[in-house]
Amino acid sequence: MKKFICIIIAAVLTALCFSGCGSTEKQPEKGLKIISTVFPSYDFAKNVCGGKASVTQLLPPGAESHTYEPTAQDIVKIQGCDLFIYVGGESDAWAEKILASFNTPVKSLRMIECVEVLEEEVKEGMEQEEETGEKEYDEHVWTSPLNAIKITEAINVAVCELDPDNRDFYSENCGKYVAELKALDEDFKQLFKTYDGKPLIFGDRFPLRYFVEEYGLDYYAAFPGCSSQSEPSAATIAFLINKIKTENIKTVYYIEFSNHSIADNLAAATGAKTALFNTCHNVSREDLQKGATYISLMRENMNTLKESNSSLTESPENIGTGDIL
Repeated sequence: MKKFICIIIAAVLTALCFSGCGSTEKQPEKGLKIISTVFPSYDFAKNVCGGKASVTQLLPPGAESHTYEPTAQDIVKIQGCDLFIYVGGESDAWAEKILASFNTPVKSLRMIECVEVLEEEVKEGMEQEEETGEKEYDEHVWTSPLNAIKITEAINVAVCELDPDNRDFYSENCGKYVAELKALDEDFKQLFKTYDGKPLIFGDRFPLRYFVEEYGLDYYAAFPGCSSQSEPSAATIAFLINKIKTENIKTVYYIEFSNHSIADNLAAATGAKTALFNTCHNVSREDLQKGATYISLMRENMNTLKESNSSLTESPENIGTGDIL
């Protein structure tokens, strides 16, 4: 991967040198140009900037972020943008290399610097990867709505610095969106007031540590958040089956773009059902065209939790002011 990135960077820089010698003048685009690697920050930036910026998601719809490799065109886009937003964890090492290669610095925002990061957790029964001796941090910081607020506010600060003439516009948009995120957080808090305490079971990776920590939930899963493994051991499967049976778990969850074969097998062995839980790192092209947002996906998760846990009943006492989609 490192060699691949170096080759791409070298090719792009060479091309840029030659293109700079030409006489063709490019007409400047109106408004800020913002590039985001993943869907959450793309959505946050759109809400802050309204129609006064061009916001682009680098990760193609439906693509898996952990295996993403930038193209030469992607690097050119990053070099030409006003603000580059990326997660900043181990999976984004390529971004650090690209940013360091530019002669003219590009203003960037690392989401993991906006919040208090948590170490990736290896729970009982999980498949463990080979230890490197270094701390592994969970990169999926946006899965907590309160972290989403911090990231959104950081984006607002950045765009206000870049475009002070529209500071009031951006800040007003930010305030409105933060209010929606606070309503989302409050609705989750109200929902979990009647939570029965049973662990959430994921027959998949588990990139939701910030979510469960925020709301005091227990969980078990086949793999930690950024694991590259896809085949659990017999011991892991046996552990999860036993946990589902002893805890009388009714639903096994899987995450977006998963083949959910592990969840299906666990459900078949225990009589449980399966359900999608969105981590929001990316969306399909179809969902994007339908207008999927971070908030709509998180509210779908809220509905899924209600439907899969009989103790989480819908009532005026445990549902707040937000709309359930």
